[in-house]
Amino acid sequence: MTGPEGAAAVSVVVADDHPMWRDAVARDLTDAGFDVVATADDGPSAVNRTLATRPDVLVLDLNLPGLRGDQVCAAIVRAQIRTRVLILSASAEQRDVLEAVKAGATGYLLKSAGRDELLDAVRATAAGKAVFTAGLAGLVLGEFRRLAVEPRHRDGREVPELTGRETEVLKLVATGMSYRQIGSYLFISHRTVQNHVQNSLNKLQLHNRVELVRFVIAKGLDTPT
Repeated sequence: MTGPEGAAAVSVVVADDHPMWRDAVARDLTDAGFDVVATADDGPSAVNRTLATRPDVLVLDLNLPGLRGDQVCAAIVRAQIRTRVLILSASAEQRDVLEAVKAGATGYLLKSAGRDELLDAVRATAAGKAVFTAGLAGLVLGEFRRLAVEPRHRDGREVPELTGRETEVLKLVATGMSYRQIGSYLFISHRTVQNHVQNSLNKLQLHNRVELVRFVIAKGLDTPT
């Protein structure tokens, strides 16, 4: 399936245990040109169908039978596939939001959001941008910065220092820019960008871009100087 001007449509899996809500979300996405490749009504199905289809975005409810949404999200992250997770939940509870983001969710949208807001959120999530319902972004930023007060790994070792160029690249990664876009912006090759990102991952003992974005937020590197 292709979108406007022949571009590949954003592929999506929708997971929610309420049939009317699940079908409505899937229909809105399909009508807007997204490629809904599967739906799921419980946690295990959400994991299995996401791993089978590897969509760009998993739109995921938190309160699923079998596995909670944050457990589903963690399973997707462990699989190291390209799929990004957008939580679509009725809960604005701090605990729910933070558990989902810590598990690897790229964004968190409340079910009170309008149709256009949902569509924009799925597009942004597919592009690697963090998306949050108004009021929730500050909560997440505050928590990650609190966790970053003590700059140590979990095993107690000091976090190594990044070079100036590595820090510069990570700030741009956090904006959702591709490696080629970053390379053009910094006048370096995209392979050099990849090398800087990989070096940063190795130094920080992180595994993917989502974790790098969290690091940038936690260290306050996203704050303009």
